[in-house]
Amino acid sequence: MNEISILAKIRKNLSLFTDAEGKVAGYILDHPGFIPTMTTKELAKQSDSSEASVVRFCKTIGAGNFKMLKIMLAKENTIGDENINHFALFETEDTPLSLFQKVTYLNKAAIELSIHTLDKKEFEQAASHLKSANKIAFFGVGGSFPPAIDAQYKFMKLGLNATASSDFHYAVSQLSMMKQGDLLVIISTSGKTKESIELAQYAKEQGVVMAAITALRKSPLYKMADIKLCIPDVEEEQRVGSIASRMAQLNIIDALYLSLFHEIGKEIYPSIHKSKEMLSKRK
Repeated sequence: MNEISILAKIRKNLSLFTDAEGKVAGYILDHPGFIPTMTTKELAKQSDSSEASVVRFCKTIGAGNFKMLKIMLAKENTIGDENINHFALFETEDTPLSLFQKVTYLNKAAIELSIHTLDKKEFEQAASHLKSANKIAFFGVGGSFPPAIDAQYKFMKLGLNATASSDFHYAVSQLSMMKQGDLLVIISTSGKTKESIELAQYAKEQGVVMAAITALRKSPLYKMADIKLCIPDVEEEQRVGSIASRMAQLNIIDALYLSLFHEIGKEIYPSIHKSKEMLSKRK
């Protein structure tokens, strides 16, 4: 998100708004906690303005649209100063316990914000492609690789031909063997990783469907994705490591896994039960 908070930005630019936009700004400043659950129509009514004024206000403030404004406010209301995943961490006087509490709060907030960033149709489309694809490849580098491994393991348990990689050369070789109808899932919080962008471009050349689990921002990967599974933009650019974003990524993967199990669970239950019996013998 922007370095300056959205509420501070609204206060700073009050003189730039039209009269109608000023009414919208005033209501948001007085009731910031209400906005993430409101519709454009509701905000227009409560602020004694019009829906067109709400839309213009969002563009004037740099949010683009009302959905993005709600996400920015939800992040600000929920996380606030608890975003401790920054190199300035060593300047604080936190104890191990207080850091545990802050990390827990941050992870919980990221998952709750995902309700606002994940599009229902995109999610259902991803579940449908996962079920029908002959081959599924998960790709992620750095902190995005562990969720890719988790996804491979989960969908493999469902009997799907799923693999995961963080090696660009391996992923390119694998993608060369994939066909139309197969699915590539690229996990990248920033949506700017060079390997991810090049792999996404190659997937398009191959005619392979590409889904991206990435932050809700107009990144190169976001723009290229056939299916956008968006997580909240909760990480600092200069961060200690992937924390809240990883939890949001894993949350989407878990939901997709359960969605498919709900559809095909009865068909594969005997195999799952058989594997559990085999593993229980080693305990």
